[in-house]
Amino acid sequence: MNVTSRLCTSTALVCGLALAMYSAAVAQKPAQTPRSHRAGNPSATAPTAKAHDSFKGIAAKLGTSPADLETAYLAAKQANPNLKRGQFVAANMLAHNLSEKNPSITTQAILDGLTSGKSIGQTLQGLGLSAADARQAQRQADRDAKEAEKQAS
Repeated sequence: MNVTSRLCTSTALVCGLALAMYSAAVAQKPAQTPRSHRAGNPSATAPTAKAHDSFKGIAAKLGTSPADLETAYLAAKQANPNLKRGQFVAANMLAHNLSEKNPSITTQAILDGLTSGKSIGQTLQGLGLSAADARQAQRQADRDAKEAEKQAS
């Protein structure tokens, strides 16, 4: 290899590494908070809510505290990094609604099903519900969660 070829190869490698490092740094940068235009002050930022406040309505419906529910969500998220907040809320609502009639349906059993790659419906069927009952239970849990969130607002 001649010197020019080595120089071009080295330059391309350095540029590629710099681009990769820049991309990683940008991806880790926190998102900007939305701006509030209330009271004619476009530079004022909207107040940030505490993270556990997002569980306020659901926690009241389930008879627990928002902080406890958030702690449980973070623990479940560590066990299953793909877990979405809505899935966690649904698992809790479903267990709350169904555990009296079917004691095998618990929040943990539903979360375990999600961790194994099953959907909530498949998990409920594996726990003894028919497909139609699983769909109906999911719809009811969604309605209950929306109502709880609405009451908390």
